[in-house]
Amino acid sequence: MAITAAMVKELRELTGAGMMDCKKALTETNGNMEEAVEFLRKNGQAKADKKAGRIAAEGICRIAVEGGRAAVVEVNSETDFVAKNEMFQNFVEAVAKQALHTTAADMDAFLAENWEEDASKTVKDALVEKVATIGENLNIRRFEVVEAPIVVDYLHGGGRIGVIVAAEAGTDNDVIREAVKNVAMQVAALTPKYVSRDEVGDDYIAHEKEILLAQIMNDPKESAKPQKVIDGMINGRINKELKEICLLDQIYVKAEDGKQTVGQYLAQVGKENATDLKITKFVRYETGEGLEKKNEDFAAEVAAQMNQ
Repeated sequence: MAITAAMVKELRELTGAGMMDCKKALTETNGNMEEAVEFLRKNGQAKADKKAGRIAAEGICRIAVEGGRAAVVEVNSETDFVAKNEMFQNFVEAVAKQALHTTAADMDAFLAENWEEDASKTVKDALVEKVATIGENLNIRRFEVVEAPIVVDYLHGGGRIGVIVAAEAGTDNDVIREAVKNVAMQVAALTPKYVSRDEVGDDYIAHEKEILLAQIMNDPKESAKPQKVIDGMINGRINKELKEICLLDQIYVKAEDGKQTVGQYLAQVGKENATDLKITKFVRYETGEGLEKKNEDFAAEVAAQMNQ
């Protein structure tokens, strides 16, 4: 059967696959559209397996919110070009909505769930199809769900950073939520590790003190000081570090006097609204953090693909 341009166009619209892939699928199935779609799905699986070894360190974060529940996801791509692609971004938004309703405790269970947009597929099936369509390795790297009386989300840099802040207050109004949004922006900008000092473990403090003591002992001038002075130096440096890594101890980025801490800011807002405003948790995702980014000559990559 002769394969026409119209048939190729129709198959492309049905699957989103490349023109040559569609032509090959139609040729292999003697022009049967349904079989060609199935052929591409199977071929897409093969492509996905082939691309799975490539580094995916770009991408975006997206957040879905429903009442007092919010979910943040990070989905990676190989290139920033794909990360800005509308099809990819729509897929990540769908993944965030999936995470909002998930009961999965880990990524394997999440990938095995039925895909909300098409129950005949799993989340992994949907991912594999998107890999075949877009032509890059994609990876649903992580997700987290937060539940609280008040949850506020913030996306920075088009989704490069995604933040959820959970809070409790006797009053829930626009002023309270604006304050929590300001805190979410603080989390995005200054990267705290903990909400408060109460969350910092004794092991962490002991480890940091050990490192600081070693640094002092390696300095001839500082190591010659009395032990009491050395202890004071160590405690001072620990206190400085805690002010940097504990959200409530950080200087509030919008502080008019440049001195007000986040904790003091929240206390002020709470007092003005006759309530106790408390941050209970935050989640901060930054795209690609901790991942190795691929640095390869583009011309060489194109040549390599042409020789496949």
